[in-house]
Amino acid sequence: MNVDQIPIGRFSTVTRLTRKALRYYEARGLLVPEAKDPFTGYRYYTGDQMQRGVKIRHLSDLGFTVEGMAEYLEAEEAGDKEKLSALVEARLEETETELNRLRRVASLLDRNHTMELMKETMSEPSLKMVPGVRVISKRDKGPIGETIGRLIGEIMGAVTAPDNQANFVKIVGPFMTIYHDHEYRELDADLEVAVPVTGKVTLSDPSLEVKNLPGRRVACLVHKGSYETIGPAYAKLFEYIFQKGFEMSGPMMDVYLNDPNTVAPGEVLTEIQAPIKP
Repeated sequence: MNVDQIPIGRFSTVTRLTRKALRYYEARGLLVPEAKDPFTGYRYYTGDQMQRGVKIRHLSDLGFTVEGMAEYLEAEEAGDKEKLSALVEARLEETETELNRLRRVASLLDRNHTMELMKETMSEPSLKMVPGVRVISKRDKGPIGETIGRLIGEIMGAVTAPDNQANFVKIVGPFMTIYHDHEYRELDADLEVAVPVTGKVTLSDPSLEVKNLPGRRVACLVHKGSYETIGPAYAKLFEYIFQKGFEMSGPMMDVYLNDPNTVAPGEVLTEIQAPIKP
């Protein structure tokens, strides 16, 4: 065996990548053994690949996906410092988002009798008429929590723009999210965020629009608590709809009755609305 032919076991020891991981990265084209024994045809890693293997392990520890690792290594080889910085910054933002989610989960788990608490923090389902309203809205796709937060920020930016403040544009109702998918999609959900407004609205962003949401008859209930605990409330509302034999006539909507940035997680109020055919 040539001195520059490193068996997978030894290469695994040096790079701290398991054999299973090495097979996976080979299949994905990220770290393919470069040396080949001319007699046996067996493939080996080379000394030049050790640094790449160590970097892949480090990027894996930092939570990069295989695609992200490939982008990073390609940018590094090209000396593209701007791209490297952007990739690290994006990964940092993802990590901070996940940390915030885990903190919310930890807060929920830290409470006593979590399941009993969830059962007690929702109103009874009911029917009501919701009047039509004029809104600023924006529709986009992406991870649910992240996308809703971003769209709310963009709409707030439009409302507080100098032209709209000069025209006395005001928010006159709670923010709401309309779910346009026919199934639950976590990473590429089709979402529309809207907020009722008055005044003469000027929009510089063509992806924002002013429109009228029509009045509608809805089955609804109010959930009290963080959004992570809203699942049982959805189940209770749908059970009510099925028991009554109602037929839905449009997308689900969440209406945020208070600001989660100004109240404790357990005090967040969300009204779930399901439009019902007359």
